[in-house]
Amino acid sequence: MKLASAVLAFASLLSGVAAHYTFPQLVVGGRGTGAWVNVRQTNNYQSNGPVIDVASQDFRCYNSATRSKATTATVAAGSTIGFQAGQAVSHPGVLNVYMAKAPAGVDVANWDGAGQVWFKVYQISAVTGGGAISWPSNGQATFQFPLPSSLPSGQYLVRVEHIALHSASGFQGAQFYISCAQINVTGGGSGNPGPLVAIPGVYTGREPGIMINIYYPVPTTYVQPGPAVWRG
Repeated sequence: MKLASAVLAFASLLSGVAAHYTFPQLVVGGRGTGAWVNVRQTNNYQSNGPVIDVASQDFRCYNSATRSKATTATVAAGSTIGFQAGQAVSHPGVLNVYMAKAPAGVDVANWDGAGQVWFKVYQISAVTGGGAISWPSNGQATFQFPLPSSLPSGQYLVRVEHIALHSASGFQGAQFYISCAQINVTGGGSGNPGPLVAIPGVYTGREPGIMINIYYPVPTTYVQPGPAVWRG
């Protein structure tokens, strides 16, 4: 009996590792630009493991070990960009995309995104109703969104996070899958992106959309973590 339990536990562990994922590619013009070309290579590029500590410096771009930089892709304001996962997202959860503009005169490749400089540009939340909850991001491998046409020109970090909630009933049970891309926006407008938040700092880890039991009782509502989406 003990042996059978151990085998099941080991199988569960292997299944959990296999279900992990990364976001190694930026999508421009509907096509991926190559793994770790315009996206900074993350610490988990081999293990696919998540970040669980929202106060960690790795919660920003998850590249403390690789110290990686990337090539900066040029894109037009108003165009569509996105991220492509190394394998399809395989955990129930939600997705957020944040951006941060590098200071004038600073090459985004040499900028760490510190401070209250991040704003949200896209999200995929949960769908509730009829006593059920569903996760539209689950099973997807590519996520695309429009850049607001009023987004000011300049260089930006673009950060994707998928928050896996399958084990999120306790503190630090949620898993965050994170990557940061580098872009140079041209033909921009005079918009004022916001509200601005710091990463880390945007979450405590105890928000109702982060520390949540998604199985029982089935949630009747869901509150997306983070600020409102800036749409320009």
